[in-house]
Amino acid sequence: MATTTSKLILDYVFDYEAQAPNQVYLTQPLGGGRVEDYSWSRTVDEARRMAAHLLSLNLPRGARIAILSKNCAHFIIAELAIWMAGGTTVAIFPTETADVVRYVLEHSEASLLFVGKLDNWPAQQPGVPSHLPCIALPLAPATGFETWQDIIQRTPPLPGRPQRTPTELAMLIYTSGSTGEPKGVMHNFERVTRTTEASVAFVRAVLPAGTPMRVLSYLPLAHVYERAVLACASMVDGSTHVFFAESLDTFVQDLARARPTLFCSVPRLWLKFQQGVFSKMPAAKLDRLLKLPLIGGLVRRKVLRGLGLDQVRMAMSASAPIPPELIEWYRKLGLNLLEGYGMTEDFAYSHSSTTQLRATGMVGAPMPGVQTRISADGEILVKSPGQLVGYYKRPDLDAEIFTADGFFHTGDKGEYNAQGLLKLTGRVKELFKTAKGKYVAPAPVENLLNAHPYIELSLVSGVGQPAAYALIVLNETLRPKITDPAVQADVVQQMTQLLAHVNAQLPSYSQLRMLVLLRDPWSIENGCLTPTMKVRRTRIEAAVAPRLEAWYAAEGVVQWA
Repeated sequence: MATTTSKLILDYVFDYEAQAPNQVYLTQPLGGGRVEDYSWSRTVDEARRMAAHLLSLNLPRGARIAILSKNCAHFIIAELAIWMAGGTTVAIFPTETADVVRYVLEHSEASLLFVGKLDNWPAQQPGVPSHLPCIALPLAPATGFETWQDIIQRTPPLPGRPQRTPTELAMLIYTSGSTGEPKGVMHNFERVTRTTEASVAFVRAVLPAGTPMRVLSYLPLAHVYERAVLACASMVDGSTHVFFAESLDTFVQDLARARPTLFCSVPRLWLKFQQGVFSKMPAAKLDRLLKLPLIGGLVRRKVLRGLGLDQVRMAMSASAPIPPELIEWYRKLGLNLLEGYGMTEDFAYSHSSTTQLRATGMVGAPMPGVQTRISADGEILVKSPGQLVGYYKRPDLDAEIFTADGFFHTGDKGEYNAQGLLKLTGRVKELFKTAKGKYVAPAPVENLLNAHPYIELSLVSGVGQPAAYALIVLNETLRPKITDPAVQADVVQQMTQLLAHVNAQLPSYSQLRMLVLLRDPWSIENGCLTPTMKVRRTRIEAAVAPRLEAWYAAEGVVQWA
């Protein structure tokens, strides 16, 4: 057995195959309430058989092998097979358009593609070059490709403990492209393993002793957040039981099945959960009940049970800023919701809150082994054990992304408080000047707006305009009702009051001229959100540019787009 210091992530997997062969590792829903369990023995056996097949294709060492699939057991099993066969994984977001699919496959020079569980394969298939070999995973739509099942049935398993070297590339993670073409972030086995070990130790230190590790995988595995804190962490901590979500419609049942003890999500989904609660009980009434000595505890447990989060002992929010009021709301319910901060470029290993070290509006302190500093212009600079090797085919960017002493330019602005907790204050490139000549940071203003229960998302802009403005996406339970004049009047009144409340907290140069209420939501499908549900700021600003003059000329501080 490899020593702890020399172990790489595959060594952990082989150890669990030998030491806990019958332990259930993955649970895959099949529809209609049916599930299929994959023990460590079965997981690794299937991976070994597919690895043997991949080796038979005589692909070059380090060949890029792509996965286009929603989260499922065979995403993880396929990645293990790729690594055993000497390859590098390239995961593609399952919601990407054909153009982006083609770009990633061609840019990475992928030698093969695994096609898995997908909702829109006919629209994506034109992005797959006709000459590229493809294999259909279980749960894939009809593709005509050779299937995973057929291959593993006829292929003997690869024996032994296939080894990778520390400096070989484990994966290319393509950024979600919120500011242009996706970039391929290179991570090697050494950094992936050491970072994952540290992440697992961090989580275990926060969780109460003896807590079983149950997780639900539903955020995209193509994104660094889910890949690092769930997939890779489950390979290093072999006691983790990974459940998968079947679909959006079955999400509540999927949560009830998994009863997760660790639950990670993104701000937009935390907000949706809250809005779902408010649709059943008004916020003011719930707040009153929570304050009652005996009834409050019963209500907390009932709400968390209804959300499927009653067993959660550690909850995380990351990927984007979350309104402080939202974190406080969950904490009032008794959920240990912590905020963290990380990037694709540091393998999601940078900052995190803990139960003891946390403050509203702060994303936490540097995690063990992370060095940070704030540059002269307020940018957060990070040196993490999970630091990227570089951008694939873009050595020209190295001088731009690293300081002379090896710190990474995050592009985020921030500041530390006396306890060493970091507060994000905006993006360097998102700062804009109005006609008043002073820079406005949109993120803090958007956080103030997003705290209102009527709002799902907002975008603050106003480059060169007399004053900043905000585009508002109303929450999904409210949107169908806005044709009702009474509802419209209520929304306008609420937004007028909100605008006054927000502007009272801002310096004059950052104050908003108006709120523009959108009738249609932003989505991944219409190109306004990235696959990880970040706002595509530049695209949205360009789309509304022709209407700005009329909005600024109109009367009133709340307008309908």
